[in-house]
Amino acid sequence: MPTLPREQPEPAQSHQARRTAESFGTDAQRYDQARPGYPDGLVARIVAGSPGPDVLDVGCGTGIAARQFQAAGCAVLGIEPDARMADLAQARGLQVEVATFEAWEPVGRVFDALIAAQSWHWVDPVAGAAKAAQVLRPNGRLAIFGHVFEPPAEVAEPFAAAYRRVAPDSPFGNQPARRSLEMYQAGYAKIADKIRETEQFHEPEQWRFDWEQSYTRDQWLELLPTTGGLTRLRPDQLAEILGAVGHAIDALGGRFTMHYTTLATTAVRVGTP
Repeated sequence: MPTLPREQPEPAQSHQARRTAESFGTDAQRYDQARPGYPDGLVARIVAGSPGPDVLDVGCGTGIAARQFQAAGCAVLGIEPDARMADLAQARGLQVEVATFEAWEPVGRVFDALIAAQSWHWVDPVAGAAKAAQVLRPNGRLAIFGHVFEPPAEVAEPFAAAYRRVAPDSPFGNQPARRSLEMYQAGYAKIADKIRETEQFHEPEQWRFDWEQSYTRDQWLELLPTTGGLTRLRPDQLAEILGAVGHAIDALGGRFTMHYTTLATTAVRVGTP
């Protein structure tokens, strides 16, 4: 994702960036409407590889992933630290408890699957892996996943230039306009390392799903403000960036095709039911 704070498991200390982590609820309705869902094949594979229907969704946000698992027949409980996001998820039919995963009290509850959709990097990687083992049934599945998406250079470069111009002191302003897929894959490999260290899971697996989505100018400018690097900008800063990106998309004929890769690190809890 160009110059935005990674909604992926990199850098390693992003779980400490609480102000950014809790900024996504600034416009929860826009977030829910604009953010893409997850590949049906990913959802089906997690459901098929879990011993039952009870799912815990860590960092559920507005419930985008949770609703897909509900549609697949699962009973989902969401954990979300931002009450604004949780309120919208509850309004859409999801049971949500407001807490960080580290502070959340399971009160003896256990689950068949624990999912984290573009949220695990906000969780302490050591404490999170240990707690996941605690709340999963034997043979329960931990599945941590998220999107990697890079707009074409004709869109990414003007965005990066505008971001550097309006927010020169931002820690995200000096990042490259585009990043390699291998960088994100390395982040998911680090997640697997933390899971192994618990000694409570079978060998983690790495899954990959490639897909495409077409965006009009208006659709992309609706999604862009929901990404972490922009949620904390002033209105005038945001307007300048959106203007530059909109002009770039207009030059492409008013739309472009985004190539998505959804990566997942997943592992099964050891033990005998």
